[in-house]
Amino acid sequence: MTATTPDWVNPLRAADDKRLPQIAGPSGMVIFGVTGDLARRKLLPAIYDLANRGLLPAGFTLVGFGRRTWSKQDFEDYVREAVEAGARTKFREHVWERLAEGAHFVEGNFDEAGFDRLAATLAEMDTTRGTAGNWAFYLSVPPDYFSDVCHQLQRSGLAEAGEDSWRRVIIEKPFGHDQETARELNQVVNAVFPEKAVFRIDHYLGKETVQNILALRFANQLFDPLWNSHYVDHVQITMAEDIGLGGRAGYYDGIGAARDVIQNHLIQLLALIAMEEPVAFEPTELQAEKVKVLRATSPVYPLNKTTARGQYTAGWQGSQPVIGLREEEGFDPESTTETYAACTLQIHSRRWAGVPFYLRTGKRLGRRVTEIAVVFKEAPHQPFTQSQRTSLGQNAVVIRVQPDEGVLMRFGSKVPGSAMEVRDVNMDFSYAEAFTEESPEAYERLILDVLLDEPSLFPTNEEVELSWEILDPILDYWAAQGRPDGYRAGTWGPASADRMLERTGRTWRRP
Repeated sequence: MTATTPDWVNPLRAADDKRLPQIAGPSGMVIFGVTGDLARRKLLPAIYDLANRGLLPAGFTLVGFGRRTWSKQDFEDYVREAVEAGARTKFREHVWERLAEGAHFVEGNFDEAGFDRLAATLAEMDTTRGTAGNWAFYLSVPPDYFSDVCHQLQRSGLAEAGEDSWRRVIIEKPFGHDQETARELNQVVNAVFPEKAVFRIDHYLGKETVQNILALRFANQLFDPLWNSHYVDHVQITMAEDIGLGGRAGYYDGIGAARDVIQNHLIQLLALIAMEEPVAFEPTELQAEKVKVLRATSPVYPLNKTTARGQYTAGWQGSQPVIGLREEEGFDPESTTETYAACTLQIHSRRWAGVPFYLRTGKRLGRRVTEIAVVFKEAPHQPFTQSQRTSLGQNAVVIRVQPDEGVLMRFGSKVPGSAMEVRDVNMDFSYAEAFTEESPEAYERLILDVLLDEPSLFPTNEEVELSWEILDPILDYWAAQGRPDGYRAGTWGPASADRMLERTGRTWRRP
């Protein structure tokens, strides 16, 4: 609140006070693929949580589109079941009743008849629910259907906003299969919706700890003087999963770990870690700085020494035996799709020249963790003898994205006692311990940002195409190499990944 803001103004509507959440204006959302796993587990619970927090307008309208012959009551029952199973906030009957009033289902395929029914339904909602012509279309469907949906939205007039209303489209990853297909996909979408109306969801960018990277770097004088090649030895960005494919074999085969995670999540994290300070925390300024980083980023060669990939084999996940990838139901045993991917990238800028960025991701690894470790060079001179610092490693700042959100600083300290012995200690900041506020789920933040027309956390088409430009040479190289190396489930990847760092005298951090 500013000094001139009257005390009777609802602070949630005080748009000039960025400390407070803003309520979305009159609006509704259409979800294509509403019966899918993503909608059931993430989108519908997130919409309820926003309503429960008072951040959706009273007339907010949710329209599901699909082939099932559901009545309004059938759809309400389905949404309620998803909300009760997955909502983060407490279930309140009066909140649910208000949300259910605006829940409607339109039966249809991606043909003219279905979209004509959808257009009629939205026109009715604009009148009866006060949505004012403001609609967000969530494409929770495979990219193969994007063209059909966009074409029908255009043909039926649903993509066209009025003078005082808006239409926006939300797209889930994968954003293409390589740079060429990503460019084609962008052309399809942008032929119907202007780029400012396109919101590409990368749910990692909605996580509180990812957003905290900007606060950590630019709100503190402590880090910025050291955030460069004079002091930083290398950066490790890790997303490890302890699960296998879990029924996603049909989706995953032919995509793999690099396309599924590195192209979007990890390269976006690299951009946030490496970007220069924006002029202001506005969408265009943030996106411009990320684009500068991506334009300057490339793989380190030769790729046979700077990359690694693997497929998990049978092993142990904790105390449970698990099968290997080739035994997973629905997976081609001859497939060359990787479940582990690691690569070395470099940024051609004065700040980061000579600093390798190691990115890795994999399934059936030692534990579930996502983190960014900025590892610093050793001190140029040590007054301590080798025996006094045998337990001293390199200083590091580790940003934990999940599951134990926080920031860890590793540095050397004297061991208590009469002798001089220095070893590593950790200073650990935990979100859960430092703040009483519970962090919202990523989809809560991102859905609300779409309704508020706040695109800061959404990659632009240029960012997507540049990410593919970075990754494509690695994927092309791997495609010519045959089957990936094997690694036992429950370990930290193939031996080739360890050799990748050992050649430079470094080792992977063990989260």
